[in-house]
Amino acid sequence: MEDLQDKIKAAILGLVVGDALGVPVEFKSRAYLSDYPVEDMMGYGTYYQPPGTWSDDSSMTFCTMQALLNGYDLDNTAALFLNWMENAYWTAHDERFDIGITASESLYRYKSSKDAYNSGSKDEMSNGNGSLMRIMPMAFFTLKSSVDERFQMIKEVSAITHGHIRSALACYYYVEFAIDLIQGNDKFDAYKSANNKFKEFIKNHQEYKNQIFHFDRLLNGEIHHLPEENVHSSGYVLHSLEASIWCLLNSNSYKETVLKAVNLGEDTDTTAAIAGGIAGLAFGIDSIPELWLDRLARREDIEYLCERFADVC
Repeated sequence: MEDLQDKIKAAILGLVVGDALGVPVEFKSRAYLSDYPVEDMMGYGTYYQPPGTWSDDSSMTFCTMQALLNGYDLDNTAALFLNWMENAYWTAHDERFDIGITASESLYRYKSSKDAYNSGSKDEMSNGNGSLMRIMPMAFFTLKSSVDERFQMIKEVSAITHGHIRSALACYYYVEFAIDLIQGNDKFDAYKSANNKFKEFIKNHQEYKNQIFHFDRLLNGEIHHLPEENVHSSGYVLHSLEASIWCLLNSNSYKETVLKAVNLGEDTDTTAAIAGGIAGLAFGIDSIPELWLDRLARREDIEYLCERFADVC
């Protein structure tokens, strides 16, 4: 249990620190960050928030964990998301300052319908990274589940806001990658394993085979060899997934991974949150700079949630 607790803290704190590093420079271009790179945790940038402030990425991750404390209940999760959107539940400073368009529209649909299974947009143009950024808790919660059970839960949790199958598959890939790291595998072994598991899953679920070409750059096993200029950091779910894996595989520490992710530019907080979660697992809780952890808003609350979450995993 202690070991699992440490891994949950490594993943979740890794995600939150990455998020907080990226918040002040969200929407800054790669060219700008090449001239003025992020090297430490800053504040008062894009949203004029103090250092250590995390965004919707972390808030929705915490809501997911909070809901799972009472078992798997999709409506409970959606209700907490709505509480976050409307009442700033699980925010850094009792203020919600960021939300994606797809998430906002989906949660308003949920408010009207109270149907979490059908609230998310199924439109192909709604494949932003808003479910991928918050899916990490499902890696721990589904550790003992079968592949099909795991995918079904991931698909449903994603679809509260992002109902297109491509978003669900991206979340599934990321969760399988994270599970390999949780089980103690090296990052390159985890990458190889995630590719094999994903290909096997598609082979067994031919209804999704029309989506596999979107994952080609990951599945060819060479994502880490891409030059930086070919790595995209927009809010598109595949860009975020690719960038996070690329940053991890091309770094030798947690710090290097998340700074590399932030300095790719554009959707800085989400790219760094997604990369930070797997970097925390790959390099361990002790790899996250204590100075950054000390600056995190509500660190004690986050750690307490992680401890409670470990009891249900």
